[in-house]
Order: sequence, then structure tokens, then C-alpha cells
Amino acid sequence: MSYKHLNTFERTRIEILSKMGYSTRQIASYLNRHHSTIARELKRNTQQTYQAELAEELAEELAGQRRLVCHRPEIKSEELIQTIQHYLKLTWSPEQISNTVLKGVISFKTIYCWIYDGTILSGDLGCLRQKGKRRKPRETRGRFNIGTSIHQRPKEVKKRETFGHWELDTVVSSRGQSKGCLATFVERQTRFYIVIKIDNRSASEMYRAIHQLYEHFPENVFKTYTVDRGKEFACYSKVEADLKVPVYFADAYSSWERGSNENANGLLREFFPKKTDLARVSDEEINEALSLINHRPRKCLGWKTSFELFHEKMSHLY
Repeated sequence: MSYKHLNTFERTRIEILSKMGYSTRQIASYLNRHHSTIARELKRNTQQTYQAELAEELAEELAGQRRLVCHRPEIKSEELIQTIQHYLKLTWSPEQISNTVLKGVISFKTIYCWIYDGTILSGDLGCLRQKGKRRKPRETRGRFNIGTSIHQRPKEVKKRETFGHWELDTVVSSRGQSKGCLATFVERQTRFYIVIKIDNRSASEMYRAIHQLYEHFPENVFKTYTVDRGKEFACYSKVEADLKVPVYFADAYSSWERGSNENANGLLREFFPKKTDLARVSDEEINEALSLINHRPRKCLGWKTSFELFHEKMSHLY
């Protein structure tokens, strides 16, 4: 919530209420302000008594000076930078430097920021043990910002209270290989995992996979879909119109909001590592991997398998 400065009307009320003997907290409650705001105002501007007109004049005259006091002083200095650079060259990590040499004067996150913006070692990430590999890369693939947000999704979906809510995603081949990829589906309550091979990561191919799966099961198996904002889900309006299944979009850079699907995709990567050309993977190989994944007992399912629980839920629909 942004801070709003006291206005003339509020200062007049403070003057009246303070003269009537109201406490700082009572005045704050009356003005719907935090009590520390009122206490600070009275302390700054009270000589013998608090006067609203004088307080307003002082606030205008000293605004710049008071604003400077509020900000944390700049601690970046050439000596500090040279010290950090010295220990980075000795292969120390930013966290080690922050907690030992600098005694927490600045955080290790600040040191990372100074490296990334070029303040330290001209931005040479070679000084880091991971060489910047763990730094989150900026998303470059096509995205769009329409559709219904995940925050409007029914709460029962998040709590996994009901069956039939799915998370969708794609697993792609490495760059330089074919455009072949896999459309992946996970039912949230049972963690049942389904993969359909598609020619490329386009909206039309994604719609084909969604429609193919929809025709394979009774329609009441599909109550909601949760997806990311990748361009392949630009088909969402056609899905909602044709299949009558609402589609909810997770926030950008928030993969945990589709955690079941992300986890299942990680399991699939054990069979088809990132350098695999998915266009060359056969349906038989995919089905074998799915069978192994769905027939593992899962702790989160009370040591039942996803396959077992999914078909148990399915039996209740007939």
C-alpha cells in the first residue's frame, strides 16, 4: 500500500483532538492512520503545543530534507567493490563474502546484482562457480496476456478436493533439432499423466491433442484446464467454446502454480533427456515410459499408483 502524506485537513483534526486530550492511538484510529504516523507528526511539529498551520508550513519547507533522511545512504564505494572483487578472485562465493568479510553490511543478493549490472569485474560471470548458469533466463518465446487468471479458478481445484482438473504443458526438443514436441496432461487429484505426440508447438497442434484426449474419456472427466501463457495455448477460446471446459492461466514465471505437471515432465525427462529429438521418439517408447510412471506407488497418494487411483475415480462417474 502506497504512503500518503498528511494533508491540511488531517493536521487540523490532529490539533483539535490533541488539545482535547486524545492519545496518539485514539487520534490514529479516528483518522484511519497508523499510530506511528501521528506520533511522528506530533514529535516533529510540537513546540509548546501542536499547531496545524505551523506544521503544514514546516512540512513544505523541510520536505526535501526529510525525504533524504528516509532513504538508506548509498554504501557502494570503490573500496568496497575492490574488496569484493579480491575475494571473488579467490573463488569465494558472494554469500561467503557477505557473511564473513562484510559481516552482513550488504547482502549476497546485492553482490550478485552488482556483478550482473557490471559494477563488479565488469559483469564477468566467470567469477561465479555456476558461471551464471543458475540465473533465471529471460523468457523469449511467444506469450499473450489474455484469458482467465488462475486467481479466478475455484478454490476446490487448488486444494485437489475434486476429480477432473487438469494441468497442461509441452515438452520440446532441443534447439537445432526438429520441431517435434509432446503435449502433456496431468490430472491434479490422482497425478495421472498422459502424453500425446504433436508435430510442433503451435496452437492448432495443441488443440488437436486436447480434442483427441477429450474424445478418449467421458466429458465429465474434464472440468478445468490450467496452463501457462505459452503461445500454444492461444487456442484456449476454441477449447472453451467447443469442449465447454474453462481454461485458467498461471502467472508468468510461476511454474509452481502448475507443480504437478512440472514434476511429471521432470519424470518424463528421465526417459527422454533434453538432447533427445522428440520427433524420433516412437509412440511405443512414450507409452512404455508412461506405464512406468503411472504404475509407481506414490507417497502423496497413500502409496497407491496414479493409474489405480485414476481408474478408481473413473468408476464413480458411471
